[in-house]
Amino acid sequence: MPAPILRPRGEVARVMPVELFFDLVYVFAITQLSHLLLNHLDAAGAAQTLLLTLAVWWAWMYTTWTTNYCDPDHPVLRLTLTGAMLAGLVMAAALPQAFGPRAWWFAGAYVALQVGRTVVVTVAARAFPIGRTFRLVLAYHVVSAVLWIAGAALGGTAQAVLWTAALLVEYTAPWLGYRMPILGGVTPADWTIDGAHMAERCQLFVIIALGESVLVTGVTLAEHPHLDAATVAAFTVAFLASVATWWVYFHQTAEKAAEATAQSSDTGRLGRSAYTYIHIPMVAGIIVAAVGDELVIAHPLGGVSAGTVLTVLGGPALFLAGHALFQKAVFGRVPANRVAGIGVLAAAGLLVALAPGLVPPLVLAVVAALVLAAVAATDMVRGRSRATAGLAS
Repeated sequence: MPAPILRPRGEVARVMPVELFFDLVYVFAITQLSHLLLNHLDAAGAAQTLLLTLAVWWAWMYTTWTTNYCDPDHPVLRLTLTGAMLAGLVMAAALPQAFGPRAWWFAGAYVALQVGRTVVVTVAARAFPIGRTFRLVLAYHVVSAVLWIAGAALGGTAQAVLWTAALLVEYTAPWLGYRMPILGGVTPADWTIDGAHMAERCQLFVIIALGESVLVTGVTLAEHPHLDAATVAAFTVAFLASVATWWVYFHQTAEKAAEATAQSSDTGRLGRSAYTYIHIPMVAGIIVAAVGDELVIAHPLGGVSAGTVLTVLGGPALFLAGHALFQKAVFGRVPANRVAGIGVLAAAGLLVALAPGLVPPLVLAVVAALVLAAVAATDMVRGRSRATAGLAS
């Protein structure tokens, strides 16, 4: 009798080596996205990078939902993940020219990944209750596939419009319960997931994004023609900012959120809000901050452009905003230190706008790093205070 493709819901779903292997493609994709933004640091470039980032995240996230339900070591799913890796690699390679000569490559690979994987799982899980959800997901992917392919065929403004529409279709689908005419819909109550597995997978993606930040700092320093004191200082500040970002996300919050999600009576809703959607600004913030790191290390005492301000200060602010929303979704509260940190970053940006040329990029980087460090430090103090109070009671 063949092994069942679905994971037993009563057991803890471990992250398997094949899932980590699959993630390697997204290390490359994150690098491509940060370089795309760096090379097109204007409104159009930012909009294109955002659209492509949303597509990359969606391809990875739907695979994560798939492996939450299905056993990644099952032969059928292993082969499916292998095909998804190949499509993801083509998709990532096409990113820099996705709004140019390689639009077909990107759209074709993305559609093949999303539709192909969903077809396999729909067939494999057809006899199980979750099979209905996958059938509805497939219907939405087919609709959006038409928009992706049409956009690639038309190019120009039509491409941007159609690809935006495709993402709107895909991103609104979970909120609509994948409701379709005749087929009906489902609710988050139908999406009982392994909360610990979902949390760990998203934690690993945050590590991938932070890895890009560390890689950028190292490569930029290695390729810098003059290793003077300012350059080394900028490198050190960028590294410390990455450490502080890691600390904010992983110190207590990540583990406690995983426990809360696993123990929730509505894991599907938390998986949709806290992990599927709210992790987007956190990941995007890390990518944007990595671009800012590269700009500062390259010219620590040079002029400050709008792009420098928005990446150096805006990246950490976006990350903190996402993390505040994450805590709100999981724990029901918005930490004041994150709101204060965003306020300090916004004030620093306003100061630079009012007095251009007064503050070099290195100083902006120091401000961003100090804000992140302050948030991490206050989290530690609060955590120790609660632990002490708990022991006292």
